[in-house]
Amino acid sequence: MIGLAKRLEEVWLPDSEFPVILPRASQGLFLLQRIRDEAHRFAIAYHRQKRGKSMTASALDGVPGLGPARRRALLKHFGSVKKLRAASLEELAQVSGVGPSLADSIRRELAGDTALRPSADAPLTVNAATGEILDS
Repeated sequence: MIGLAKRLEEVWLPDSEFPVILPRASQGLFLLQRIRDEAHRFAIAYHRQKRGKSMTASALDGVPGLGPARRRALLKHFGSVKKLRAASLEELAQVSGVGPSLADSIRRELAGDTALRPSADAPLTVNAATGEILDS
């Protein structure tokens, strides 16, 4: 394992007190720079992907049998996850595509969902694109 310092492009070897300085036009230095840049690109892409997924997580994601279309229909009908939590089984079952058993699954999932439910002292979640304050 080696280290490549960005500013002066010094190559640091383990157990070495001083860096190896390669000429600026060196093919070896160019290869090391490309490897470093690719590692950074890969790490940044992974981080953005993870961050993007966590920002779109919903309390409804864990409900078995509830796909994207039904999730959209529920949110369109009730307006928010907060109103979904307050809905009765009969109100849930009135939504197109949601039967009594799925309504029961939704109620159980939302009732047991404490990880995604914000606490009273937690900061609000805001949709950065629209500025809308999200319930969860």
